[in-house]
Amino acid sequence: MQSTGLLKQILIMSKIIIRNPTTNAILKEIEEDNKEKIHNKFLLAKQAFEEFKHTGLSYRLQIIKSFQSKLSEKKDFLAKILSQEMGKPFTQALSEITALEVRINFFLENVPLEMATKEIKLSNTSVNEKISYEPLGIIANISAWNYPYFVGGNVFIPALLCGNCVLYKASEYTLLTGLEIAKIFAETELLPNSFQIIIGGSNAGTDLLNEDIDGVFFTGSYQTGKKIAQKVANKMIPLQLELGGKCPAYIHKDVLISHAATSTAEGAFYNNGQSCCAVERIYVHKEIYDNFLKEFVKSVQSFELGDPLQPNIFLGPLSRKKQISYLNDQLIDALDKGAKLIFGLPPNTKKESARGYFFSPRVLSGVNHKMKLMREETFGPIIGIQKVDDEKEALEKMQDTEYGLTASVYTKDGAIAKAILEELKTGTVYWNVSDRISPHLPWSGRKHSGIGTTLSLEGIRVFCKSKAWHCLPNPP
Repeated sequence: MQSTGLLKQILIMSKIIIRNPTTNAILKEIEEDNKEKIHNKFLLAKQAFEEFKHTGLSYRLQIIKSFQSKLSEKKDFLAKILSQEMGKPFTQALSEITALEVRINFFLENVPLEMATKEIKLSNTSVNEKISYEPLGIIANISAWNYPYFVGGNVFIPALLCGNCVLYKASEYTLLTGLEIAKIFAETELLPNSFQIIIGGSNAGTDLLNEDIDGVFFTGSYQTGKKIAQKVANKMIPLQLELGGKCPAYIHKDVLISHAATSTAEGAFYNNGQSCCAVERIYVHKEIYDNFLKEFVKSVQSFELGDPLQPNIFLGPLSRKKQISYLNDQLIDALDKGAKLIFGLPPNTKKESARGYFFSPRVLSGVNHKMKLMREETFGPIIGIQKVDDEKEALEKMQDTEYGLTASVYTKDGAIAKAILEELKTGTVYWNVSDRISPHLPWSGRKHSGIGTTLSLEGIRVFCKSKAWHCLPNPP
């Protein structure tokens, strides 16, 4: 009896249980890839790569166009799956998929230009010089759950177009979405095993990194990113880490308060604040502080919380149950240190979590940098708003962080915005906007927010190796 019980326990532990965060109901149980299965997938990818790298760019462009078309055809169905497994409101899930279609257009247009061999014109030598580009090889794409189409697509679309094979480890929190992405690729004429999904949690990620891969692209927390960097350092392969953020916004006294309040409220609470580039702390000039708080709360009051599949819902449940206790800890810490809760329920309100992983938005004033809320990544619907005397103090507070992903300044004066934003050690800066990403601009972090670049022309080149050619066609 004991042996049978142990066997059942092992079988259960080898499965990923996917729950609907709105209801806590089990959506599906999926068997996790073990070490042997991951190794076999790697061997299949390695074999496929020898053919895939020679397929030609026109073939790969056609495959991605086919993927894009099928994605568009199924986007309502796919958005519903994403809402059910991670709690993202349906309209936001649909927007994510639609925006991926736009990003694909960018890659389709620009990969051929970046992959083209470049002739170097020199008049002082008879040696011809040129640069050609080759794929890296087998890419480990360890993706995130908060924006699976964005985060995954930023890697696997240009990676495939450049001739790489991809082992895509979807997050266990959006595994159904990952499986649907794999199904769409299977419906195209993509060479078999060029794109494979790795199913599992952290153990599967570790097993994947143990393989003889040629590049690692990870999106997630700083803690995990640091472990990955240490683990693959001896492989001497390209490594990109898109990590967390503690993104600040400064509101100058000359702003149109209603616009600044609405923009930063949406930047803080869109996708339930579960975004590395969400606004996580706000600094407001003392002359407009009180009025800004009123307008900000007014904006947050308009955000409807509920079943993400219902219309007009702006906030669904959190994607992970364990995040509730983490957010409550930040909330309690801030209140104990003197912060004032000006909107939202007190911490540990039981009725929020009675059904699903709901956590309603909270707005706090009177915060300072002794509080976890203003220093540690929140990744949820809580925001602290701090009063500052001037731009100098605002800059000091904005710089007081281990992260460096994005930062925003709201002001009518471009010179003020430029002076602050140029000083900030962040990869992306915003003037009078926030929480925005464009395929035309590089997406990168400083400090604990990561290393490397996705998107833009720079984010295409990272999937290639350059080869320098010195050619003397007519030797003496």
